[in-house]
Amino acid sequence: MDFLISEEQKMIKQAAKDFAELELLPGVIERDENQEFPVEQVKKMGELGFMGMMVDPNFGGSGLDTLSYVLMIEELSKIDASSSVIASVNNSLVCWGIETFGSEAQKEKYLRPLATGQKIGAFCLSEPEAGSDATSQKTMAVDKGDHYILNGTKNWITNGNSASIYLVIAQTYPEKGYKGINALIVEKASPGFEVGPKENKLGIRGSDTHSLIFNDVKVPKENRIGADGFGFKFAMKTLSGGRIGIAAQALGIAEGAYELAKKYAQERKAFGTEIANHQAIRFKLVDMHTQIEAARLLVYKAAKEKDEGKDYVLSSAMAKLYASKVAMDTAVEAVQIFGGNGFVKEYHVERMMRDAKITQIYEGTSEIQKLVISREILKK
Repeated sequence: MDFLISEEQKMIKQAAKDFAELELLPGVIERDENQEFPVEQVKKMGELGFMGMMVDPNFGGSGLDTLSYVLMIEELSKIDASSSVIASVNNSLVCWGIETFGSEAQKEKYLRPLATGQKIGAFCLSEPEAGSDATSQKTMAVDKGDHYILNGTKNWITNGNSASIYLVIAQTYPEKGYKGINALIVEKASPGFEVGPKENKLGIRGSDTHSLIFNDVKVPKENRIGADGFGFKFAMKTLSGGRIGIAAQALGIAEGAYELAKKYAQERKAFGTEIANHQAIRFKLVDMHTQIEAARLLVYKAAKEKDEGKDYVLSSAMAKLYASKVAMDTAVEAVQIFGGNGFVKEYHVERMMRDAKITQIYEGTSEIQKLVISREILKK
């Protein structure tokens, strides 16, 4: 599908590839082992414009399209999925949400530092009893006239401790159901805001995932995004774009694992020849390559539909569903091709296998994507 990529986009892809190889690869195993947030690397991503790629240059962004953003996430994910998800959340959930639905004052105050990487954002929807069910929010934002009083807990929040600007989805009018939900911008320095313990995760261990606790946090009314009760629609519209970013991450993980496996198969010898000469290994590589190319078409198609102003709910869910499966399947096969070495950290593929699994879970599990897809195709 290279015929869809402009010369400028090819340059962006190459810049992201160079950055990943020069800045992310060194120390990636140690950061995973120690659950170390890539502070310096994220700072450099901000300097390169990777933290606000789709944001209007008037607010400090790169002013690029979704496909350019996808190419960047794809290249970072080949090397370090932890770093790519940090950028993905900041770009497609936080920056896009504020730029698309926020007021001019909100854009000026919050979007500019987010787009330039001076600050990092987090998207706070999931709760202990409301993971993928956004209608069942227990976090309450009580209307007090010129402000809200926020109480509740959010779980599994990417950039949970490293962020300083949080988009929080909360219920204001329980009797109205999903029509009573609001989206609020909350600053980390707010009294009553507390970052809970860091999750000890299977994969993407370089990104920080925390629970967040809100105890009588005062949020000014001007920090509400959109009209009163717009929060549920805001969350759903934002998540559709977020799925494209996660699909791109899954695609990148699959490509990274495949490339390592192919190189290893051409070097590793068994039974008197390189294992790439054995039909069993060749067939694995064929399946991996074919599935990756199919996933790429879905991911790029979703990005193009978003850029063209089309309804991309269906395409983004399909891309996320399929690309995440390909990431998991490819990473497992890569470990198999490496054999015993695949079980060893220094060869990277075991980390990629662990990282791949989360792409089937966050931004909605595979089962949730199937619900979205079935709803869309039956509607059409």
